[in-house]
Amino acid sequence: MKGMMQHRPLRIIDILSHAAEAFTDQGIISVRDEGDIHHATYPEILDRTAQLAHALDALGVLMGDRVATLAWNGHRHVELYYALAGIGAVCHTVNPRLSPEQMAYILNHAGDSLLCIDPSLVPVAEAVADEAPKGLRYIILSDRAHMPDTTLDALCYEELLEGQPTTYHWPDFPEETASGLCYTSGTTGHPKGALYSHRSTVLHALTVPLAQTSSFAAGKRVMPVVPMFHVNAWGLPYNAPLTGMTMVMPGRHLDGASLWQLMEDHDVYSAWGVPTVWAGLLAEIEAKTRAPHAFRDLVVGGSAAPASMTEAYEGFGVTVSQAWGMTEMSPIGTHGVVPPRLQNAPLSEQMQIKTSAGRRKFGLDFKLVDDDGTCMPHDGEAVGELYVRGNTVITGYYNNPEATKAAMDAEGWFGTGDVASLTPEGQLIIRDRAKDLVKSGGEWISSIDLENAAVSHPLVKTCAIIAVPHPKWDERPVLVVVPEGDTRPTLDDIHAHMGKHFAKWQLPDDILFTDELPLTATGKISKLTLRQQFADYIHPDQRKG
Repeated sequence: MKGMMQHRPLRIIDILSHAAEAFTDQGIISVRDEGDIHHATYPEILDRTAQLAHALDALGVLMGDRVATLAWNGHRHVELYYALAGIGAVCHTVNPRLSPEQMAYILNHAGDSLLCIDPSLVPVAEAVADEAPKGLRYIILSDRAHMPDTTLDALCYEELLEGQPTTYHWPDFPEETASGLCYTSGTTGHPKGALYSHRSTVLHALTVPLAQTSSFAAGKRVMPVVPMFHVNAWGLPYNAPLTGMTMVMPGRHLDGASLWQLMEDHDVYSAWGVPTVWAGLLAEIEAKTRAPHAFRDLVVGGSAAPASMTEAYEGFGVTVSQAWGMTEMSPIGTHGVVPPRLQNAPLSEQMQIKTSAGRRKFGLDFKLVDDDGTCMPHDGEAVGELYVRGNTVITGYYNNPEATKAAMDAEGWFGTGDVASLTPEGQLIIRDRAKDLVKSGGEWISSIDLENAAVSHPLVKTCAIIAVPHPKWDERPVLVVVPEGDTRPTLDDIHAHMGKHFAKWQLPDDILFTDELPLTATGKISKLTLRQQFADYIHPDQRKG
């Protein structure tokens, strides 16, 4: 028997329309590439988004077209998020830190028709222009006065908006319509695309504030330091307007001193980002002997925050919580808000929660599976690979049946590649990684891709990449080599050999030599044994001084 309720498709544009009506005094404060700080209310942002939608129509952008962005966190990037979704197009955020080879692959695989670029990132776009899709057009996110000199035949963003109407008849379409595309540099081979829908995005925006209760309060200010090219800044451009918060967008300067001053000047209450950024901010807080005056809430994701960092922030009156998730999950899967029974407990009793990956948020199901495919109990002790399903989880990768087959089980659950335990109350404890990855500063580096490139060097017989701990980046890749003959390759030799295929930050930091690589019973290289063998290894950055 069916219920007798109306069904209205969930639309992303309705989030901004609601914020413009319900929270007229809130909006977006942006540090722009032009060097100024731009203030706009949500009603003003909605007007500009309507103008942009008309401009996109005039450029011939149609429903389902992919439009790429190469931009920092700022109001124009947010306008693109909403205008593209509003007209039924797909916003494809591109990570500017990828190598030209990886970026060209992504632009071509997505089939982008437009690329929208912040002025400071124009050289990045120029470097891939020859390999970009044929007929790709460019828009620079600037006014005419600040348009950079460029070899690109580019349009000016603000000129496109000029004279356009400030209202737009936003069309209705099925809520399963695609709205966003993010690529993840997964375990092996080319990056893989996660294609989000209006439904998944709106449900993510609704469920995150229900879980991450410490961070959201109407009238307060939140700063997404996590880039908008990292899984839509973890959804903040959607759930901040939805909950009536002003977003303070830091642009490209993410050093501790710049962030501290911005937070101080603009009353930032909550800030979200990866541990490497928070290490820099913490150093500035310690130098100034206080946190920015309104700063009370810090959300850490991408990789785990060291307990010492959490304790230090808590000592300055900032509540720290970890979140865990993946690009394939929109991305947030868990939240680290301590449960009510521990809210008045001393920090020492809360740390067990604060150092875990957090608790499952509503709308997701988790299961643990051992090597034989047996489901393991959620008792905090049993270990298995974590599989997830829910309204905000992909059904497969965009135009990639091979990767989809490898990632999904027969029942449609997505395999995360994390080996974990789950407590009865849904707390996730990550134990190890099933997939062969290094996580550096919240960014994935594929061990297998590095190994395949390194082993083709004539002086390398066999090799393996292992992740080693790093005080700033969490993990860094180190190459273990069995040399071919008596001559040993240098790290410079390896970098020169691999350099054109990888971004500089993806290359190994050191090279270690061994007579043979340990193997598992099935003849694979045993990374576990290698990590144990080099357990006492100290990264070069820690040896200095």
